[in-house]
Amino acid sequence: MLLLLAVHLAAALCAPVLVGRLGRKAFWVLALAPASAAAWALAHTSHVAAGRGPVEVVEWIPTLGLELAFRLDTLSWLMTLLVGAIGALVLVYCAAYFSVSATGLGRFGGVLVAFAGAMLGLVTADDTLLLFVFWELTTVLSYLLIGHYNDRKVARRASMQAIVITTAGGLTMLVGIILIGHAAGTHSLSATLANPPHGPAVTAGVVCLLVGAATKSALIPLHFWLPAAMAAPTPVSAYLHAAAMVKAGVYLVARFAPAYADLAVWQVIVLTLGCGTMLLGGYRALRQHDLKLVLAFGTVSQLGLLVLLVGLGTRAAALAGLALLGAHAMFKAALFLVVGVVDAATGTRDLRRLSGVGRALPVTATVAALAVASMIGLPPFAGYVAKEAALEAIAHAQLIGGPWVSTTVLASVVVGSVLTVAYGLRLLWGAFATKASVIHAPVADVVESAVVGGVRAAVAGPRPVEREVPAEPATISRPSPVLLGPPLALAVLGVVVALLPGVGQNLLEPHADAYPGEPGHLTLWAGVTPTLLLTLLVLTAGLAAFWGRRPIERLQAAVSRAPDADRIYRRMMRRLDDVAGDVTAFTQRGSLPVYLGLILVVFAAAVGLPLLATTSLPAPVRAWDGPAQAVFGVMIVAAAILAARSRRRLKAVILLGVSGYGVAALFLLHGAPDLALTQVLAETVTLVVFVLVLRRLPPYFSDRPLAASRWVRLAVGLAVGLTVGGLALVVPGARVHTPVSVDFAAEALQFGGGKNIVNVTLVDIRAWDTMGEISVLLVAATGVASLVFLRRRGAAIQRVDDAHVGGRVWATDSDPMALLRRPPGQPAPSATSTRSAEWLRAVSTLAPHRRSVIFEVTTRLLFHTMIVYSVYLLFSGHNGPGGGFAAGLVTGIALAVRYLAGGRYELGEAAPVQPGVLLGLGLFMSVGVGIVGLLAGGSVLQSWIVDVSVPVLGTVHLVTSLFFDVGVYLVVVGLVLDILRTLGAELDRRSEVDDEVEDVAVR
Repeated sequence: MLLLLAVHLAAALCAPVLVGRLGRKAFWVLALAPASAAAWALAHTSHVAAGRGPVEVVEWIPTLGLELAFRLDTLSWLMTLLVGAIGALVLVYCAAYFSVSATGLGRFGGVLVAFAGAMLGLVTADDTLLLFVFWELTTVLSYLLIGHYNDRKVARRASMQAIVITTAGGLTMLVGIILIGHAAGTHSLSATLANPPHGPAVTAGVVCLLVGAATKSALIPLHFWLPAAMAAPTPVSAYLHAAAMVKAGVYLVARFAPAYADLAVWQVIVLTLGCGTMLLGGYRALRQHDLKLVLAFGTVSQLGLLVLLVGLGTRAAALAGLALLGAHAMFKAALFLVVGVVDAATGTRDLRRLSGVGRALPVTATVAALAVASMIGLPPFAGYVAKEAALEAIAHAQLIGGPWVSTTVLASVVVGSVLTVAYGLRLLWGAFATKASVIHAPVADVVESAVVGGVRAAVAGPRPVEREVPAEPATISRPSPVLLGPPLALAVLGVVVALLPGVGQNLLEPHADAYPGEPGHLTLWAGVTPTLLLTLLVLTAGLAAFWGRRPIERLQAAVSRAPDADRIYRRMMRRLDDVAGDVTAFTQRGSLPVYLGLILVVFAAAVGLPLLATTSLPAPVRAWDGPAQAVFGVMIVAAAILAARSRRRLKAVILLGVSGYGVAALFLLHGAPDLALTQVLAETVTLVVFVLVLRRLPPYFSDRPLAASRWVRLAVGLAVGLTVGGLALVVPGARVHTPVSVDFAAEALQFGGGKNIVNVTLVDIRAWDTMGEISVLLVAATGVASLVFLRRRGAAIQRVDDAHVGGRVWATDSDPMALLRRPPGQPAPSATSTRSAEWLRAVSTLAPHRRSVIFEVTTRLLFHTMIVYSVYLLFSGHNGPGGGFAAGLVTGIALAVRYLAGGRYELGEAAPVQPGVLLGLGLFMSVGVGIVGLLAGGSVLQSWIVDVSVPVLGTVHLVTSLFFDVGVYLVVVGLVLDILRTLGAELDRRSEVDDEVEDVAVR
């Protein structure tokens, strides 16, 4: 099974290349993928009939109990056969349907094959969650197929409508899957159906499943998306809307009916939707003039009948439903393909403008006649056999509600069948008959029958007056044999299957046997029975309705129309768009404080209010362990309040830093030196970043008084702080399981080879989390650089020599602190001439008011010490405070100090390397360590401990996670360096450019 899915995936991926090389002939190659699925199903026919169909189970996510489980039983065998065989024929049809100059065929072929693979996975999945995955894949792929002509508004609107409705149904179905799976204790489909759970939650889940089936199979009141989807190419209509996608809902009902058809809510929903959809679809099909729309509404009607039969809950009805499922796929796909032939030959699908097509295309007309005969239930066709069995089963069904319900359902099926005969004959007559008169109007003025969501789309301008004129011979081109082959094969197959009813019954009975009740029969002749009389009544009444089509059309036009479901949907969507626009206008104001405030207010309201109303604090709550904690706590609170009330940006940032340093002190008092060290370093780097950014911002938050807004910010901060504090007190007391960290101390030493639990946790026990975090850091750094560097991302690293060649130099060897400007043309001073007067190499590029000799001296003395200290933290972090993150922050602070003291050229001297190199190398080292563990026979990111005796040094304890830590160190250093180069050096460069422009303007 997995191999077949892989074949479909490979074919879909290769489709653009194949079409590029072979053109339309590539569809012959692509057809091999679904054909292989059909061949595989045929090869297992005997095993499936014996109840020994193939089963394949592969663990997917063992921790969650998710499996890639597939099973081929009678129902999935039938669906696989239809999906594979008709999919292959449709792809062959595509080889002649599209013109040589058609664009997008590679994408179309790939998506169509991928859809066939998704349907194959859906009908064979034995895990409900896996079934949902394939269900949603068909939704997405059908969206792409319906909207293939993306330059047409009709196609875009139809595809959007289809994906909105079917996605909503799919999500509802997911709720049902979760409810039933939770009650059953498993998501295995076969295990759930073998021992189905019951209860109120399961009943709600069953209703959710039926909602999903109704949206997929276009049942009322959500039927309107299917006629709108006729904007898709005809091969898509023949496959998705006749044999594949819309049958997914029928499949879902048939799959769960044996377990839940006895529920009252199931029968009410199935009987109501089935009968209503069948009657509405048939009635609407009688008033359509576009051949595809006649078939589309006919498909809606037939889907209602199919859902009714497979969901009725009786053995005989289920057998008839499966037989009709196969027959419908054959005759409806054949008819859609025939309509494509007529459209290609005549250039129109308007049955009012077609005349003499049957005489010009006799083979095409014969194929259509065979398919229509099967659709309306004439012997000896598959449709007749299935409908005879359906009438027999419904006539003897015992339904909830008593005899009147059974009579009503039977009457609905009879009336629906009469409508099927009427619109089937109307289709055949409209497409192929030679008419005495046709509707005539200039081509540019014809009101097209294409329907967008059930509403006729008229061309711009006044509606033309339709006139009946004598029919004239039309220019009709001969279709390619490749266009006729697939529908001819399906039409003939409908006869062959009907001539072997016993074989079909033996193949389909294993699924029907899962239903209660008397067995049904598939037969061509059962004698003169009440069912046969009903069939004669249906055919006679249908023929009469066809002959009286003109009065019926006038009556339909005169009768006031009920509220149109599509119109209601479009109005709801417009209202939804209006509400979304209003909400967006209210919330998206371009203000970061407003955005953050809304998020925090929602958090405080959604979490804080329930926390306050439904929980209580644990009894033993201590305010503090010692007076020092209270002192730092007061400092944190005071700094936070002052920060909220501050109007100056720099003041608020410094106060915010004070709060952070206070939190670090609390960490230290609680015996967490690692956290304290990291907090101090992170706060320092944050302060530096804030200062760099604030250089380009006004000193005040606003020029207007902010007294009111300051109090609002303070109130929001207090509410969020109290909410988080309450969570910190309540959540630990709600724990019901032993925390996973309880064994971290022993595991850190035994498996991680280190005594620092925090560091070992980061680089070993939870290394995957750290891997994700450093990946986020890398993405963040790239994003910041992309926003700041409007030019090339990897801009050249500017060093002191670059400044002496073409930049501004403020100092010379004779007067190092003088304000000098080298005139144009004057030779640049030597790069070494001022070195004796410099503590840092690049200070000559700084203006005097930006220099601090004390800062320069301090930087000269401390920079190398800080680098050495960072290396010490890196290597000692496994057994003491430190680690790659803290070491990287120390190195980053050292680079920041060097930059602040000497400017952007000094940063180039301190770190003449691209930040992207450090970021990429760090991530590569961390990933590489994980791969080494795998190659060594262990698991990914598993640490290996090596003790080596070294002369003089003694025993060296080496753990491979050290290299992971080195990778973290490089990522952090690269991040800080990237920030310094973007928010620091690059902004400095732009400022100097602005100064140069201003100087030139003054001169």
